[in-house]
Amino acid sequence: MNPRSLYLRLLAHVRPYRRTFVLAIAATVVLALTEPAMPMLLKPLLDGSFVEKDPQMIVLMPIALVLLFAVRGLATIGSQVAMEWVANKVVTDLRNQMFDKLLSLPSSFYDANATGVVISKVTYDVEQVTTAATKVLVIAVRDSLAITGLLAWIFYLNWRLALIAFAITPVVAFLVRLVSRRLRRVSHGVQGQMGEMTHILEEAINGNRVVRVFGGQEYERGRFRRVTDKVRQLKVKMVVASNSNVQVIQVMAVATLAFMAYLAAQQKLTVGEFVSFFTAVALILSPLKRLTNINEPLQKGLAAAESIFRLLDEPSEQDPGRSVPEGGGGEVRFEGVTLRYPDTEEPALADIDLEIRAGEHIALVGPSGSGKSTLANLLPLFYRPDGGRITLDGVDLAGIPLRELRRRVALVSQEVVLFNDTVRANIAYGEMSGMPDQAVEQAAAAANALEFIRQLPQGMQTPVGANGVRLSGGQRQRLAIARALLKDAPILVMDEATSALDTESEKAIQQALETLKAGRTTITIAHRLSTIEKADRIVVLDRGRIVETGSHEELLAANGLYARLYQARLRESAG
Repeated sequence: MNPRSLYLRLLAHVRPYRRTFVLAIAATVVLALTEPAMPMLLKPLLDGSFVEKDPQMIVLMPIALVLLFAVRGLATIGSQVAMEWVANKVVTDLRNQMFDKLLSLPSSFYDANATGVVISKVTYDVEQVTTAATKVLVIAVRDSLAITGLLAWIFYLNWRLALIAFAITPVVAFLVRLVSRRLRRVSHGVQGQMGEMTHILEEAINGNRVVRVFGGQEYERGRFRRVTDKVRQLKVKMVVASNSNVQVIQVMAVATLAFMAYLAAQQKLTVGEFVSFFTAVALILSPLKRLTNINEPLQKGLAAAESIFRLLDEPSEQDPGRSVPEGGGGEVRFEGVTLRYPDTEEPALADIDLEIRAGEHIALVGPSGSGKSTLANLLPLFYRPDGGRITLDGVDLAGIPLRELRRRVALVSQEVVLFNDTVRANIAYGEMSGMPDQAVEQAAAAANALEFIRQLPQGMQTPVGANGVRLSGGQRQRLAIARALLKDAPILVMDEATSALDTESEKAIQQALETLKAGRTTITIAHRLSTIEKADRIVVLDRGRIVETGSHEELLAANGLYARLYQARLRESAG
Protein backbone atom coordinates (compact mmCIF):
# COMPACT_ATOMS: atom_id res chain seq x y z
CA MET A 1 0.00 0.00 0.00
CA ASN A 2 1.44 3.38 -0.97
CA PRO A 3 1.95 6.07 1.73
CA ARG A 4 -0.97 8.21 0.54
CA SER A 5 -3.49 5.34 0.58
CA LEU A 6 -2.11 4.19 3.93
CA TYR A 7 -2.51 7.62 5.49
CA LEU A 8 -6.00 8.13 4.09
CA ARG A 9 -7.06 4.76 5.51
CA LEU A 10 -5.57 5.76 8.85
CA LEU A 11 -7.46 9.06 8.81
CA ALA A 12 -10.69 7.13 8.14
CA HIS A 13 -10.46 5.96 11.75
CA VAL A 14 -10.65 9.61 12.83
CA ARG A 15 -13.95 10.13 10.96
CA PRO A 16 -16.24 8.99 13.84
CA TYR A 17 -14.76 11.80 15.95
CA ARG A 18 -14.73 14.41 13.20
CA ARG A 19 -16.50 17.07 15.27
CA THR A 20 -13.88 17.02 17.99
CA PHE A 21 -11.18 16.68 15.33
CA VAL A 22 -12.51 19.72 13.44
CA LEU A 23 -12.58 21.63 16.74
CA ALA A 24 -8.94 20.70 17.32
CA ILE A 25 -8.00 21.75 13.77
CA ALA A 26 -9.93 25.03 14.17
CA ALA A 27 -8.09 25.77 17.41
CA THR A 28 -4.86 24.88 15.61
CA VAL A 29 -5.66 27.31 12.80
CA VAL A 30 -6.32 30.08 15.31
CA LEU A 31 -3.02 29.26 17.02
CA ALA A 32 -1.22 29.34 13.66
CA LEU A 33 -2.70 32.73 12.79
CA THR A 34 -1.34 34.23 16.00
CA GLU A 35 2.22 33.53 14.80
CA PRO A 36 2.32 36.18 12.06
CA ALA A 37 0.16 38.44 14.23
CA MET A 38 3.08 38.92 16.64
CA PRO A 39 5.53 40.54 14.18
CA MET A 40 2.61 42.39 12.62
CA LEU A 41 1.94 44.07 15.99
CA LEU A 42 5.59 44.96 16.48
CA LYS A 43 5.62 47.39 13.55
CA PRO A 44 2.89 49.72 14.89
CA LEU A 45 4.11 49.15 18.45
CA LEU A 46 7.63 50.45 17.68
CA ASP A 47 6.83 53.00 14.99
CA GLY A 48 3.65 54.32 16.59
CA SER A 49 4.51 54.11 20.27
CA PHE A 50 8.26 54.79 20.41
CA VAL A 51 9.07 56.73 17.22
CA GLU A 52 5.88 58.72 16.51
CA LYS A 53 4.69 58.78 20.17
CA ASP A 54 1.09 58.22 19.07
CA PRO A 55 -1.05 58.28 22.31
CA GLN A 56 -3.61 55.89 20.84
CA MET A 57 -0.97 53.34 19.85
CA ILE A 58 0.68 53.62 23.26
CA VAL A 59 -2.57 52.42 24.87
CA LEU A 60 -3.83 49.96 22.24
CA MET A 61 -0.65 48.02 21.45
CA PRO A 62 0.01 46.59 24.97
CA ILE A 63 -3.68 45.61 25.21
CA ALA A 64 -3.47 43.93 21.80
CA LEU A 65 -0.37 41.96 22.87
CA VAL A 66 -2.11 40.73 26.04
CA LEU A 67 -5.21 39.69 24.08
CA LEU A 68 -3.02 37.98 21.48
CA PHE A 69 -1.32 35.80 24.07
CA ALA A 70 -4.65 35.06 25.80
CA VAL A 71 -6.02 33.81 22.47
CA ARG A 72 -2.85 31.78 21.91
CA GLY A 73 -3.24 30.15 25.33
CA LEU A 74 -6.89 29.21 24.80
CA ALA A 75 -6.18 27.92 21.28
CA THR A 76 -3.25 25.82 22.56
CA ILE A 77 -5.36 24.20 25.29
CA GLY A 78 -8.26 23.53 22.93
CA SER A 79 -6.02 22.08 20.24
CA GLN A 80 -3.97 19.81 22.50
CA VAL A 81 -6.82 18.50 24.66
CA ALA A 82 -9.16 17.84 21.74
CA MET A 83 -6.45 16.17 19.66
CA GLU A 84 -5.28 14.01 22.57
CA TRP A 85 -8.88 12.89 23.09
CA VAL A 86 -9.21 11.94 19.42
CA ALA A 87 -5.81 10.20 19.40
CA ASN A 88 -6.69 8.00 22.37
CA LYS A 89 -10.08 7.19 20.86
CA VAL A 90 -8.37 6.07 17.64
CA VAL A 91 -5.89 3.91 19.57
CA THR A 92 -8.71 2.33 21.59
CA ASP A 93 -10.75 1.63 18.45
CA LEU A 94 -7.78 0.09 16.63
CA ARG A 95 -6.93 -2.12 19.60
CA ASN A 96 -10.54 -3.26 19.90
CA GLN A 97 -10.73 -4.00 16.18
CA MET A 98 -7.46 -5.94 16.32
CA PHE A 99 -8.67 -7.95 19.31
CA ASP A 100 -11.97 -8.68 17.57
CA LYS A 101 -10.02 -9.79 14.52
CA LEU A 102 -7.80 -12.06 16.64
CA LEU A 103 -10.93 -13.73 18.03
CA SER A 104 -12.18 -14.44 14.51
CA LEU A 105 -8.96 -15.71 12.89
CA PRO A 106 -8.56 -19.39 12.02
CA SER A 107 -6.18 -21.73 13.83
CA SER A 108 -3.82 -21.66 10.83
CA PHE A 109 -3.03 -18.00 11.57
CA TYR A 110 -1.85 -18.83 15.09
CA ASP A 111 0.13 -21.78 13.77
CA ALA A 112 2.03 -19.45 11.40
CA ASN A 113 2.56 -16.43 13.68
CA ALA A 114 4.49 -16.24 16.94
CA THR A 115 2.36 -15.09 19.87
CA GLY A 116 4.86 -12.41 20.91
CA VAL A 117 4.85 -10.85 17.44
CA VAL A 118 1.05 -10.67 17.43
CA ILE A 119 0.99 -9.14 20.93
CA SER A 120 3.56 -6.55 19.84
CA LYS A 121 1.23 -5.38 17.06
CA VAL A 122 -1.54 -4.67 19.57
CA THR A 123 0.70 -3.06 22.20
CA TYR A 124 3.63 -1.40 20.41
CA ASP A 125 2.55 -0.77 16.82
CA VAL A 126 -0.74 0.91 17.77
CA GLU A 127 1.10 3.45 19.93
CA GLN A 128 3.24 4.44 16.94
CA VAL A 129 0.11 5.13 14.91
CA THR A 130 -1.22 7.74 17.36
CA THR A 131 1.24 10.43 16.37
CA ALA A 132 0.83 9.83 12.63
CA ALA A 133 -2.97 9.82 12.79
CA THR A 134 -3.46 13.05 14.71
CA LYS A 135 -0.47 14.92 16.12
CA VAL A 136 1.48 14.96 12.86
CA LEU A 137 -1.55 16.45 11.14
CA VAL A 138 -1.86 19.15 13.80
CA ILE A 139 1.80 20.08 13.44
CA ALA A 140 1.51 20.06 9.65
CA VAL A 141 -1.57 22.33 9.66
CA ARG A 142 -0.42 24.66 12.43
CA ASP A 143 3.16 25.14 11.32
CA SER A 144 2.42 25.23 7.59
CA LEU A 145 -0.14 27.99 8.18
CA ALA A 146 2.24 29.78 10.55
CA ILE A 147 5.08 29.71 8.02
CA THR A 148 2.71 30.78 5.23
CA GLY A 149 1.45 33.69 7.31
CA LEU A 150 4.95 34.75 8.33
CA LEU A 151 6.20 34.56 4.75
CA ALA A 152 3.19 36.55 3.56
CA TRP A 153 4.05 39.26 6.08
CA ILE A 154 7.69 39.18 4.99
CA PHE A 155 6.52 39.53 1.36
CA TYR A 156 4.39 42.48 2.35
CA LEU A 157 7.32 44.19 4.02
CA ASN A 158 9.90 43.40 1.30
CA TRP A 159 9.05 40.98 -1.50
CA ARG A 160 12.54 40.93 -2.94
CA LEU A 161 14.00 39.55 0.26
CA ALA A 162 11.13 37.08 0.67
CA LEU A 163 11.91 35.48 -2.70
CA ILE A 164 15.24 34.33 -1.32
CA ALA A 165 13.38 32.17 1.25
CA PHE A 166 11.79 30.14 -1.53
CA ALA A 167 15.14 29.37 -3.16
CA ILE A 168 15.81 26.47 -0.75
CA THR A 169 12.34 24.88 -1.08
CA PRO A 170 13.23 22.34 -3.84
CA VAL A 171 16.35 21.22 -1.97
CA VAL A 172 14.38 20.74 1.27
CA ALA A 173 11.68 18.72 -0.54
CA PHE A 174 14.32 16.44 -2.10
CA LEU A 175 16.01 15.79 1.28
CA VAL A 176 12.71 15.04 3.01
CA ARG A 177 11.72 12.55 0.30
CA LEU A 178 15.11 10.82 0.44
CA VAL A 179 15.14 10.45 4.21
CA SER A 180 11.45 9.37 4.34
CA ARG A 181 12.20 6.16 2.48
CA ARG A 182 15.04 5.25 4.82
CA LEU A 183 13.03 6.07 7.95
CA ARG A 184 10.12 3.87 6.81
CA ARG A 185 12.46 0.97 6.03
CA VAL A 186 14.19 1.23 9.42
CA SER A 187 10.81 1.57 11.19
CA HIS A 188 9.68 -1.74 9.67
CA GLY A 189 12.87 -3.31 11.03
CA VAL A 190 12.28 -1.89 14.53
CA GLN A 191 8.70 -3.22 14.62
CA GLY A 192 9.81 -6.67 13.51
CA GLN A 193 12.52 -6.81 16.17
CA MET A 194 10.13 -5.54 18.86
CA GLY A 195 7.79 -8.39 17.97
CA GLU A 196 10.69 -10.85 18.20
CA MET A 197 11.72 -9.39 21.57
CA THR A 198 8.18 -9.80 22.92
CA HIS A 199 8.15 -13.38 21.65
CA ILE A 200 11.44 -14.27 23.38
CA LEU A 201 10.30 -12.58 26.58
CA GLU A 202 7.02 -14.51 26.55
CA GLU A 203 8.81 -17.83 26.02
CA ALA A 204 11.30 -17.15 28.82
CA ILE A 205 8.53 -16.20 31.27
CA ASN A 206 6.18 -19.06 30.39
CA GLY A 207 9.00 -21.60 30.32
CA ASN A 208 10.87 -20.27 33.35
CA ARG A 209 10.98 -23.66 35.09
CA VAL A 210 12.38 -25.43 32.03
CA VAL A 211 14.93 -22.63 31.61
CA ARG A 212 16.14 -23.04 35.19
CA VAL A 213 16.10 -26.82 35.33
CA PHE A 214 18.00 -27.23 32.06
CA GLY A 215 20.38 -24.33 32.66
CA GLY A 216 19.05 -22.30 29.74
CA GLN A 217 19.73 -18.90 31.31
CA GLU A 218 22.77 -18.13 29.17
CA TYR A 219 21.01 -19.26 25.99
CA GLU A 220 17.93 -17.14 26.71
CA ARG A 221 20.09 -14.21 27.83
CA GLY A 222 22.02 -14.40 24.56
CA ARG A 223 18.83 -14.52 22.47
CA PHE A 224 17.30 -11.57 24.30
CA ARG A 225 20.43 -9.43 24.18
CA ARG A 226 20.96 -10.05 20.48
CA VAL A 227 17.49 -8.83 19.64
CA THR A 228 17.64 -5.84 22.04
CA ASP A 229 20.98 -4.87 20.54
CA LYS A 230 19.44 -5.07 17.07
CA VAL A 231 16.61 -2.78 18.23
CA ARG A 232 19.23 -0.36 19.60
CA GLN A 233 21.15 -0.35 16.31
CA LEU A 234 18.04 0.28 14.26
CA LYS A 235 16.89 3.11 16.54
CA VAL A 236 20.32 4.73 16.35
CA LYS A 237 20.14 4.53 12.55
CA MET A 238 16.72 6.17 12.71
CA VAL A 239 17.98 8.98 14.94
CA VAL A 240 21.03 9.56 12.72
CA ALA A 241 18.92 9.75 9.56
CA SER A 242 16.28 11.97 11.15
CA ASN A 243 18.67 14.37 12.90
CA SER A 244 21.03 14.66 9.93
CA ASN A 245 18.05 15.64 7.79
CA VAL A 246 16.86 18.20 10.35
CA GLN A 247 20.28 19.77 10.92
CA VAL A 248 21.09 20.09 7.21
CA ILE A 249 17.74 21.76 6.54
CA GLN A 250 18.13 24.08 9.53
CA VAL A 251 21.66 25.12 8.55
CA MET A 252 20.42 25.89 5.03
CA ALA A 253 17.50 27.86 6.47
CA VAL A 254 19.69 29.86 8.86
CA ALA A 255 22.24 30.60 6.12
CA THR A 256 19.41 31.84 3.90
CA LEU A 257 17.99 33.98 6.71
CA ALA A 258 21.42 35.41 7.50
CA PHE A 259 21.84 36.40 3.88
CA MET A 260 18.38 37.99 3.98
CA ALA A 261 19.35 39.90 7.13
CA TYR A 262 22.48 41.21 5.43
CA LEU A 263 20.48 42.44 2.45
CA ALA A 264 17.77 43.88 4.70
CA ALA A 265 20.33 46.05 6.43
CA GLN A 266 21.00 47.71 3.05
CA GLN A 267 17.31 48.52 2.53
CA LYS A 268 15.44 51.65 3.65
CA LEU A 269 13.25 50.26 6.43
CA THR A 270 11.74 51.93 9.47
CA VAL A 271 12.68 50.67 12.93
CA GLY A 272 9.30 48.96 13.26
CA GLU A 273 9.58 47.36 9.79
CA PHE A 274 13.13 46.19 10.45
CA VAL A 275 12.28 44.58 13.83
CA SER A 276 9.02 43.16 12.48
CA PHE A 277 10.82 41.69 9.45
CA PHE A 278 13.47 39.90 11.50
CA THR A 279 11.04 38.80 14.19
CA ALA A 280 9.00 37.13 11.44
CA VAL A 281 12.18 35.60 10.04
CA ALA A 282 13.18 34.31 13.49
CA LEU A 283 9.69 32.96 14.20
CA ILE A 284 9.86 30.85 11.05
CA LEU A 285 12.66 28.74 12.54
CA SER A 286 10.57 26.99 15.25
CA PRO A 287 7.71 25.82 12.99
CA LEU A 288 10.27 24.94 10.31
CA LYS A 289 12.12 22.76 12.83
CA ARG A 290 8.90 21.03 13.88
CA LEU A 291 7.91 20.41 10.27
CA THR A 292 11.28 18.84 9.47
CA ASN A 293 11.02 16.72 12.63
CA ILE A 294 7.58 15.27 11.87
CA ASN A 295 9.01 13.05 9.16
CA GLU A 296 10.37 10.51 11.66
CA PRO A 297 7.12 9.95 13.65
CA LEU A 298 5.16 10.05 10.41
CA GLN A 299 7.21 7.25 8.85
CA LYS A 300 7.12 5.28 12.12
CA GLY A 301 3.35 5.65 12.17
CA LEU A 302 2.92 4.65 8.53
CA ALA A 303 5.10 1.57 9.01
CA ALA A 304 3.06 0.66 12.11
CA ALA A 305 -0.20 1.31 10.26
CA GLU A 306 0.91 -1.04 7.51
CA SER A 307 1.56 -3.74 10.12
CA ILE A 308 -1.82 -3.13 11.80
CA PHE A 309 -3.81 -3.11 8.56
CA ARG A 310 -2.06 -6.29 7.45
CA LEU A 311 -3.48 -7.95 10.56
CA LEU A 312 -6.93 -6.40 10.13
CA ASP A 313 -6.97 -7.58 6.50
CA GLU A 314 -6.23 -11.19 7.44
CA PRO A 315 -9.16 -13.34 6.27
CA SER A 316 -11.41 -14.30 9.16
CA GLU A 317 -12.54 -17.85 9.77
CA GLN A 318 -14.89 -18.97 7.02
CA ASP A 319 -18.47 -19.29 8.22
CA PRO A 320 -20.77 -19.82 5.23
CA GLY A 321 -23.02 -22.33 7.01
CA ARG A 322 -26.79 -21.90 7.06
CA SER A 323 -28.05 -25.39 7.94
CA VAL A 324 -28.70 -26.48 11.52
CA PRO A 325 -28.95 -30.23 12.30
CA GLU A 326 -32.29 -31.26 13.71
CA GLY A 327 -32.12 -32.82 17.17
CA GLY A 328 -28.88 -33.50 18.96
CA GLY A 329 -28.09 -37.13 18.28
CA GLY A 330 -24.39 -36.65 17.64
CA GLU A 331 -23.84 -39.05 14.73
CA VAL A 332 -20.56 -38.19 12.99
CA ARG A 333 -19.30 -39.42 9.60
CA PHE A 334 -15.88 -38.88 8.03
CA GLU A 335 -16.07 -39.56 4.30
CA GLY A 336 -12.74 -39.66 2.42
CA VAL A 337 -11.30 -36.88 4.59
CA THR A 338 -7.82 -35.61 3.74
CA LEU A 339 -5.89 -32.78 5.41
CA ARG A 340 -2.43 -31.42 4.69
CA TYR A 341 -0.86 -28.68 6.81
CA PRO A 342 0.81 -25.80 4.94
CA ASP A 343 4.47 -26.33 3.94
CA THR A 344 4.31 -30.09 4.53
CA GLU A 345 4.59 -32.85 1.96
CA GLU A 346 2.97 -35.70 3.86
CA PRO A 347 -0.76 -35.37 4.63
CA ALA A 348 -1.72 -35.19 8.30
CA LEU A 349 -4.83 -37.24 7.45
CA ALA A 350 -5.43 -39.28 4.30
CA ASP A 351 -8.63 -40.95 3.08
CA ILE A 352 -10.29 -41.13 6.49
CA ASP A 353 -13.58 -43.05 6.37
CA LEU A 354 -15.17 -43.40 9.79
CA GLU A 355 -18.72 -43.59 11.08
CA ILE A 356 -19.33 -42.78 14.75
CA ARG A 357 -22.82 -43.66 15.92
CA ALA A 358 -24.75 -41.34 18.21
CA GLY A 359 -23.85 -42.11 21.82
CA GLU A 360 -20.87 -44.26 20.87
CA HIS A 361 -17.57 -44.01 22.76
CA ILE A 362 -14.63 -44.04 20.34
CA ALA A 363 -10.99 -44.23 21.43
CA LEU A 364 -8.34 -42.93 19.02
CA VAL A 365 -5.02 -44.71 19.43
CA GLY A 366 -1.75 -44.50 17.56
CA PRO A 367 1.89 -43.46 17.73
CA SER A 368 2.83 -39.82 18.26
CA GLY A 369 2.10 -37.79 15.12
CA SER A 370 -0.32 -40.34 13.72
CA GLY A 371 -3.15 -37.79 13.36
CA LYS A 372 -5.26 -38.43 16.48
CA SER A 373 -5.47 -34.80 17.64
CA THR A 374 -5.82 -33.57 14.06
CA LEU A 375 -8.83 -35.81 13.56
CA ALA A 376 -10.43 -34.51 16.76
CA ASN A 377 -9.70 -30.88 15.76
CA LEU A 378 -11.72 -31.32 12.59
CA LEU A 379 -14.97 -31.78 14.49
CA PRO A 380 -15.23 -28.12 15.67
CA LEU A 381 -13.68 -27.11 12.31
CA PHE A 382 -10.51 -25.65 13.79
CA TYR A 383 -9.15 -26.85 10.46
CA ARG A 384 -11.08 -27.55 7.28
CA PRO A 385 -10.37 -30.73 5.33
CA ASP A 386 -8.70 -30.38 1.94
CA GLY A 387 -10.75 -33.27 0.59
CA GLY A 388 -13.79 -35.31 1.53
CA ARG A 389 -16.43 -34.19 3.99
CA ILE A 390 -17.59 -34.57 7.59
CA THR A 391 -21.24 -34.74 8.56
CA LEU A 392 -23.05 -34.28 11.86
CA ASP A 393 -26.47 -35.92 12.03
CA GLY A 394 -26.46 -36.01 8.22
CA VAL A 395 -25.54 -32.35 7.69
CA ASP A 396 -22.16 -31.41 6.20
CA LEU A 397 -20.11 -29.52 8.80
CA ALA A 398 -19.22 -26.95 6.13
CA GLY A 399 -22.91 -26.05 5.94
CA ILE A 400 -23.44 -25.58 9.69
CA PRO A 401 -22.86 -22.10 11.20
CA LEU A 402 -19.71 -22.28 13.35
CA ARG A 403 -21.53 -20.97 16.43
CA GLU A 404 -24.16 -23.71 16.17
CA LEU A 405 -21.57 -26.40 15.42
CA ARG A 406 -19.34 -25.52 18.35
CA ARG A 407 -22.28 -25.42 20.73
CA ARG A 408 -22.60 -29.12 20.02
CA VAL A 409 -18.97 -29.93 20.85
CA ALA A 410 -17.25 -29.87 24.26
CA LEU A 411 -13.47 -30.12 24.27
CA VAL A 412 -10.90 -30.98 26.92
CA SER A 413 -7.41 -30.82 25.43
CA GLN A 414 -4.07 -31.98 26.77
CA GLU A 415 -3.01 -28.32 27.00
CA VAL A 416 -5.36 -27.03 29.70
CA VAL A 417 -6.35 -23.39 29.25
CA LEU A 418 -7.53 -21.51 32.31
CA PHE A 419 -8.12 -17.77 32.44
CA ASN A 420 -6.93 -15.32 35.08
CA ASP A 421 -10.32 -15.28 36.80
CA THR A 422 -12.20 -17.17 39.51
CA VAL A 423 -12.77 -20.91 39.67
CA ARG A 424 -16.45 -20.42 38.90
CA ALA A 425 -15.76 -18.17 35.89
CA ASN A 426 -13.41 -20.82 34.48
CA ILE A 427 -16.01 -23.58 34.80
CA ALA A 428 -19.01 -21.50 33.66
CA TYR A 429 -17.04 -19.89 30.84
CA GLY A 430 -18.38 -17.94 27.87
CA GLU A 431 -22.03 -18.63 27.04
CA MET A 432 -22.34 -20.65 30.25
CA SER A 433 -21.60 -17.67 32.53
CA GLY A 434 -25.28 -17.32 33.41
CA MET A 435 -25.65 -20.93 34.59
CA PRO A 436 -27.02 -21.35 38.14
CA ASP A 437 -24.55 -22.07 40.94
CA GLN A 438 -26.12 -25.47 41.56
CA ALA A 439 -25.37 -26.60 37.98
CA VAL A 440 -21.78 -25.36 38.27
CA GLU A 441 -21.28 -27.26 41.54
CA GLN A 442 -22.79 -30.42 40.03
CA ALA A 443 -20.34 -30.24 37.11
CA ALA A 444 -17.44 -29.70 39.53
CA ALA A 445 -18.58 -32.64 41.63
CA ALA A 446 -18.86 -34.88 38.57
CA ALA A 447 -15.28 -33.93 37.63
CA ASN A 448 -14.08 -34.76 41.16
CA ALA A 449 -13.17 -31.10 41.66
CA LEU A 450 -15.71 -29.90 44.22
CA GLU A 451 -13.80 -31.21 47.21
CA PHE A 452 -10.59 -29.30 46.51
CA ILE A 453 -12.58 -26.21 45.40
CA ARG A 454 -14.27 -26.03 48.81
CA GLN A 455 -10.87 -26.13 50.47
CA LEU A 456 -9.70 -23.04 48.56
CA PRO A 457 -9.71 -19.71 50.48
CA GLN A 458 -12.73 -18.29 48.65
CA GLY A 459 -14.20 -21.47 47.24
CA MET A 460 -15.71 -20.94 43.80
CA GLN A 461 -14.70 -17.25 43.90
CA THR A 462 -10.98 -18.01 44.36
CA PRO A 463 -8.80 -16.49 41.60
CA VAL A 464 -6.77 -19.20 39.85
CA GLY A 465 -3.98 -16.93 38.52
CA ALA A 466 -2.63 -16.73 34.99
CA ASN A 467 -3.46 -20.06 33.29
CA GLY A 468 -4.28 -21.56 36.69
CA VAL A 469 -0.78 -21.10 38.10
CA ARG A 470 -2.11 -21.34 41.69
CA LEU A 471 -3.49 -24.83 41.10
CA SER A 472 -1.80 -28.18 40.63
CA GLY A 473 -1.78 -29.89 37.23
CA GLY A 474 -4.48 -32.33 38.26
CA GLN A 475 -6.67 -29.57 39.69
CA ARG A 476 -6.38 -27.56 36.50
CA GLN A 477 -7.30 -30.60 34.44
CA ARG A 478 -10.36 -31.28 36.56
CA LEU A 479 -11.61 -27.71 36.13
CA ALA A 480 -11.30 -28.11 32.36
CA ILE A 481 -13.29 -31.37 32.57
CA ALA A 482 -15.93 -29.67 34.75
CA ARG A 483 -16.25 -26.98 32.08
CA ALA A 484 -16.89 -29.63 29.42
CA LEU A 485 -19.38 -31.43 31.65
CA LEU A 486 -21.30 -28.20 32.32
CA LYS A 487 -21.61 -27.52 28.61
CA ASP A 488 -23.57 -30.79 28.24
CA ALA A 489 -22.89 -30.94 24.49
CA PRO A 490 -23.92 -33.98 22.39
CA ILE A 491 -20.28 -34.53 21.35
CA LEU A 492 -17.44 -34.72 23.84
CA VAL A 493 -13.81 -34.71 22.72
CA MET A 494 -11.26 -35.75 25.35
CA ASP A 495 -7.71 -35.18 24.09
CA GLU A 496 -5.40 -36.72 26.72
CA ALA A 497 -7.96 -35.41 29.20
CA THR A 498 -6.86 -37.52 32.16
CA SER A 499 -3.12 -37.23 31.54
CA ALA A 500 -2.47 -35.04 34.60
CA LEU A 501 -4.60 -36.96 37.09
CA ASP A 502 -3.48 -39.49 39.64
CA THR A 503 -4.97 -42.99 39.49
CA GLU A 504 -7.58 -42.33 42.19
CA SER A 505 -8.79 -39.10 40.56
CA GLU A 506 -8.87 -40.75 37.15
CA LYS A 507 -11.11 -43.49 38.50
CA ALA A 508 -13.53 -40.87 39.78
CA ILE A 509 -13.45 -39.11 36.41
CA GLN A 510 -14.05 -42.37 34.55
CA GLN A 511 -17.13 -42.99 36.69
CA ALA A 512 -18.42 -39.51 35.81
CA LEU A 513 -17.67 -40.10 32.15
CA GLU A 514 -19.64 -43.36 32.18
CA THR A 515 -22.70 -41.37 33.23
CA LEU A 516 -21.86 -38.55 30.81
CA LYS A 517 -21.55 -40.91 27.83
CA ALA A 518 -25.20 -41.93 27.93
CA GLY A 519 -26.86 -40.43 24.85
CA ARG A 520 -23.66 -38.60 23.96
CA THR A 521 -20.94 -39.23 21.37
CA THR A 522 -17.53 -39.38 23.05
CA ILE A 523 -14.18 -39.34 21.29
CA THR A 524 -11.24 -40.05 23.56
CA ILE A 525 -7.55 -39.72 22.80
CA ALA A 526 -5.68 -41.36 25.65
CA HIS A 527 -2.56 -43.31 26.52
CA ARG A 528 -3.90 -44.98 29.66
CA LEU A 529 -5.02 -48.57 29.16
CA SER A 530 -8.09 -48.28 31.38
CA THR A 531 -9.49 -45.50 29.19
CA ILE A 532 -8.89 -47.40 25.96
CA GLU A 533 -10.30 -50.74 27.15
CA LYS A 534 -13.69 -49.29 28.11
CA ALA A 535 -14.31 -47.72 24.69
CA ASP A 536 -17.09 -49.17 22.52
CA ARG A 537 -14.72 -49.12 19.59
CA ILE A 538 -11.03 -48.39 19.10
CA VAL A 539 -9.71 -46.65 15.97
CA VAL A 540 -5.99 -47.07 15.34
CA LEU A 541 -4.20 -44.45 13.24
CA ASP A 542 -0.73 -44.49 11.74
CA ARG A 543 0.76 -41.75 9.56
CA GLY A 544 -2.61 -40.12 9.07
CA ARG A 545 -4.47 -43.26 8.02
CA ILE A 546 -6.84 -45.61 9.81
CA VAL A 547 -5.09 -48.97 9.92
CA GLU A 548 -7.31 -50.88 12.38
CA THR A 549 -10.78 -50.61 13.88
CA GLY A 550 -12.48 -52.85 16.42
CA SER A 551 -13.01 -53.65 20.06
CA HIS A 552 -10.13 -54.15 22.46
CA GLU A 553 -10.38 -57.93 22.25
CA GLU A 554 -10.71 -57.97 18.45
CA LEU A 555 -7.64 -55.81 17.95
CA LEU A 556 -5.53 -57.84 20.38
CA ALA A 557 -6.51 -60.97 18.48
CA ALA A 558 -5.53 -59.35 15.17
CA ASN A 559 -1.99 -58.94 16.53
CA GLY A 560 -1.42 -55.73 14.57
CA LEU A 561 -0.25 -52.23 15.48
CA TYR A 562 -2.72 -51.91 18.35
CA ALA A 563 -1.49 -55.15 19.94
CA ARG A 564 2.10 -53.93 19.75
CA LEU A 565 1.20 -50.54 21.27
CA TYR A 566 -0.84 -52.26 23.98
CA GLN A 567 1.98 -54.64 24.89
CA ALA A 568 4.45 -51.71 25.00
CA ARG A 569 2.19 -49.82 27.41
CA LEU A 570 1.76 -52.90 29.56
CA ARG A 571 5.54 -53.14 29.86
CA GLU A 572 5.70 -49.39 30.73
CA SER A 573 3.06 -49.86 33.42
CA ALA A 574 4.84 -52.92 34.82
CA GLY A 575 8.25 -51.22 34.72
